[in-house]
Amino acid sequence: MPRRPRRLHHLHAPPPRRIVLPWPLPAVLVWAAAWLLFAGLRGSVAPLAALGLACAVGVAGSLLAQGWWRRGLIALGFPLSAALGGAVALPAWGWLLPLALLLLVYPLNAWRDAPLFPTPPGALHGLQDAAPLPAGAAVLDAGCGLGDGLKALRAAYPQARLHGLEWSGPLALLCRLRCPWARVRRGDLWAADWGGYDLVYVFQRPESMARVAAKARAEMAPGRWLVSLAFAVPGVCPSARLDSFAGHAVWIYQLPLPGDGAAPH
Repeated sequence: MPRRPRRLHHLHAPPPRRIVLPWPLPAVLVWAAAWLLFAGLRGSVAPLAALGLACAVGVAGSLLAQGWWRRGLIALGFPLSAALGGAVALPAWGWLLPLALLLLVYPLNAWRDAPLFPTPPGALHGLQDAAPLPAGAAVLDAGCGLGDGLKALRAAYPQARLHGLEWSGPLALLCRLRCPWARVRRGDLWAADWGGYDLVYVFQRPESMARVAAKARAEMAPGRWLVSLAFAVPGVCPSARLDSFAGHAVWIYQLPLPGDGAAPH
């Protein structure tokens, strides 16, 4: 009979949650900041430069929102209002600048994977008990975004060597600034080799979990750990499961995973 996963519950009070501004206040604040910057720069720099810097404020502010439609509204709100209001005269191609900034932060081939959903604070509380690691173990956050997962992993494994992998260059740069104690690099999580890590953490989509499992089977050694926030590997009984106070289960698998061992494609 398949083994039943251990269900681990938090024994300590969870850390305080971050303050979340009610919608649409975040969008209004970002739009106001973009317009203030645009107004301040308009008389001193070229119109295209002023527009680009103001649009960059909107794109950067969109990283703080949850959900693609809210991110799109925040990022595109300023350029759309500027275009409709006739605030700046640009050639037709100039209005492609906001879309270029969006593609820089959210590359198209990264859209196949999980959107930018940060790991909630404290979501991995108790992971060190369910998946114990020796001091100096190598831990990878595959798709680290802005670094919230790395921060949660550091809280669980303060003596681990933490690595982050992120496809978006701007996000990888911001993650390095937020997590200077981790080694963060830009790269494709599917092309990178997971074989050198003692634990790999993912926060993906349900549709990509079979691919995650195939990659772990093909590259990770027995005894190492695969950890997934919110979504389970289909058809595989986990070694343990954390009932996270953040509203997401944490699924913990110790290699080897049952399966055919096919390599991901």
